[in-house]
Amino acid sequence: MPELPEVETVRRGLAPVMEGARFVKVEAHRADLRWPLPTDFAQRLEAQTVSGLGRRGKYLLVDMWSGDVLLMHLGMSGSFRVLGGDKKSAGLAHDHVVFRMSNGAVVTFNDPRRFGSMKIIAREKLDHEPLLRAMGPEPLGNEFDAAMLARACRGKKTSLKAALSDQRVVAGLGNIYVCEALHRARLSPKRRASTIATRTGAPKERASRLVAGIRNVLNDAIKAGGSSLRDHRRTDGEIGLFQHNFRVYDREGRPCPTPGCNGTIKRIVQTGRSTFFCPVCQK
Repeated sequence: MPELPEVETVRRGLAPVMEGARFVKVEAHRADLRWPLPTDFAQRLEAQTVSGLGRRGKYLLVDMWSGDVLLMHLGMSGSFRVLGGDKKSAGLAHDHVVFRMSNGAVVTFNDPRRFGSMKIIAREKLDHEPLLRAMGPEPLGNEFDAAMLARACRGKKTSLKAALSDQRVVAGLGNIYVCEALHRARLSPKRRASTIATRTGAPKERASRLVAGIRNVLNDAIKAGGSSLRDHRRTDGEIGLFQHNFRVYDREGRPCPTPGCNGTIKRIVQTGRSTFFCPVCQK
């Protein structure tokens, strides 16, 4: 599933062609993505102008002057592509939703597995939206720091890997970037989450290292256009490149890249997902 860097890459690709433009025509080729589209989906969007394009965790938020917000999730295999000018779309299998914008851009949502979703919500109700209301802080936001992460992990008996993968603790992280951030912070994914905080919830030095690791790996991945392992594509159709910079993810049996470390990357299974880490330098 696309994680924060992939979704942010898509947001940055969509923003120049959607912000300030009007939905001229909306084509819903099928009404059953992960959930059924609203019956008035096209009618509520057509003639509306996009005032801004944001992101919350792994969700895209399209703000409109009407006061509505189009909430979109890529699911497991969803992608957007943008065509404009004299470029013509031949139409691909699994092109489920097409937005024709007033500036000539054609924005198409393609999703072979149909786990993606779209939902229209009134802006004043967004804070109470079940998909968003329990979500933790944005890891690239100004409020996210060692103190906040330590408070969230205080007293948690679960593993650090499981805690960071919990969207209620921090938004947007998934299997890939949790593994990569933990390696950068030199912390074991098996470590109990509570050990980054004192008994009173104050941050230990580990929490500061972990916040830095999270921020750095996310920023590096965004600069590379995200990671393309199977389905992720940028809006221009090109793949992301950060998979070439993985330190531990999917590198089982390879030497640890930490300078001076003679460890070998190991794979274990935690909460049903593969975890990759170095048992020598990650403690």
